[in-house]
Amino acid sequence: MPLYNRRPELPPVQPPAPLGLADLLGRVRQALQQHLAESYWVVAEVAELTVPRFAGAHCYLTLTEQTTDGRGMPLKAQARATLWSQRYQQLAPAFERATGQALRPGLRLLLRVQVRYHEQYGLSLDVVALDPSYTVGELALLRLKTIQLLEEKGLLERQKLLTLPLAPQRLAVISSPTAAGFQDFVQQLGEAPYDFALTLFPAAMQGDDAPASLRAALAAVRARRGQFDAVVIIRGGGSRADLVAFDEYGLAAAVGAFPLPVLTGIGHERDEAVVDLTAHRALKTPTAVAVFLVERLARLEATLLGYGEQVAALARRQLGQRHARLDQLSGRGRYAAHRQLDAAREALHQRARQAAQAPREQLRQLGQGLVRFRHQLPQAVRRTLAREQRGLRQRGRALLKRFNRHHQRRREALLHRRYQLQLALTRHLHRAELRLLRLTASSEQLAVNQRSPNL
Repeated sequence: MPLYNRRPELPPVQPPAPLGLADLLGRVRQALQQHLAESYWVVAEVAELTVPRFAGAHCYLTLTEQTTDGRGMPLKAQARATLWSQRYQQLAPAFERATGQALRPGLRLLLRVQVRYHEQYGLSLDVVALDPSYTVGELALLRLKTIQLLEEKGLLERQKLLTLPLAPQRLAVISSPTAAGFQDFVQQLGEAPYDFALTLFPAAMQGDDAPASLRAALAAVRARRGQFDAVVIIRGGGSRADLVAFDEYGLAAAVGAFPLPVLTGIGHERDEAVVDLTAHRALKTPTAVAVFLVERLARLEATLLGYGEQVAALARRQLGQRHARLDQLSGRGRYAAHRQLDAAREALHQRARQAAQAPREQLRQLGQGLVRFRHQLPQAVRRTLAREQRGLRQRGRALLKRFNRHHQRRREALLHRRYQLQLALTRHLHRAELRLLRLTASSEQLAVNQRSPNL
């Protein structure tokens, strides 16, 4: 017998059988379905967005959030999400109506999502609802911060301190060349009786590239700012989403710091963009900008015409006053001569009475003095009258020269206006003749085409 009892030998432990990848991922999917709620409200930023290109297609998003882990290290959470076609057609238009802009990368959203896991496609989120009020609050807060920053830097009122020229006719226009608002603006100015020199600086007026394109156009205008009186930023009407580009801080700051007065006609009747706040003057539509410019020139023309009439009336009044003064001085000269003659006669009578008692020599001397005095008095009167008449004639010639110069300038202005009107009429007749020729050519071509099948 052995000295001690031996333990029974245990059978070797067998490792668990390996799982297939599909089995493991299936267990992950079951665990997620058992332990997660049906849906969650999630706050995330849209990093990427693929919108449907045709009816029935789906919208694919990449959601992201910058956060920190337990050790304080930066962590970027990211997940794929899907807006299925039918739900996208419901949620996207409602979101755009509520927030004023379409879904796009960079927006921070509040979404209700369902967690989905598939063995082949991995983890993803199904978007079932969007809360537009969260995004509206974010956009309003961003707009308020933009306005506060512009106010701190003094850019909200800087344009208001610039002086708009009395007759702004050299205009730098920033717009899309194909925009209906730009065509309306050009047509409105073309119908005015004044000559405007327009230089178009093309720019994108909506979309993600619009702020950078508008800033580039402003930089191009700044390089040639000595050639223009003012800058006009115009675009046609559109949705509220199109206004987001004009709330961008960089664009608003560039407008506020621009050295020339900036007029805006963005085309929104109810909304006011941040660019409108920093501009020199904000008008609702491109047509309103054109009407403002035309009315400004019309008021200036009316003022100048009024001044011209006042100058002419003043010249006529002064000329009449000078003629009256000349007549008055002539009357006074004749009256003074009569008075002096009467005084001389009285003195002569007195001296004659005195001479009756004086020697004959004294009487003769007095007679000679009287004769000399009678000869000198008319000469003095004539010299005085001649000096007064020369002075009046000189003043009359000066007034007449001033009136002639004013009349010449007025006549040249009227001739210039008549030339402009004749030139505009000639251009209009030329365009009408061209249209008539085109219509005639079209009619002849149509007649030829109609005869061709018969042949």
